[in-house]
Amino acid sequence: MSGDTTIRPWGDYRVIDAGDRFQVKRITVQPGQQLSLHRHRHRAEHWTVVAGTAEVTIGSELRQVYENQSVFVPVGTKHRLANEGLVPLVIVEVQLGGYAGEDDIERIDDIYGRA
Repeated sequence: MSGDTTIRPWGDYRVIDAGDRFQVKRITVQPGQQLSLHRHRHRAEHWTVVAGTAEVTIGSELRQVYENQSVFVPVGTKHRLANEGLVPLVIVEVQLGGYAGEDDIERIDDIYGRA
């Protein structure tokens, strides 16, 4: 399965596989951009950096995640992905849980003004 690319203010994503209780995305975050600080009620996420360096917020922790490293985001935990580097950040995201729809997002802070 390979879905269409979805454009966002921070970059884009493409669903590359999905099944019962999981979804896999390829996410690209452009230099100087970031996703909203948000949480999910129905899914956890695993992020693996493929290219670039990610600035990752999980709960109250902020850290750098480098190529070939990964992090886990538990269900209900606020999190953010940012690219403070000079090259596009590419990650593979594996979502696990009972629901992986795009409407399972509670935005806490968003520089693009999305609710």
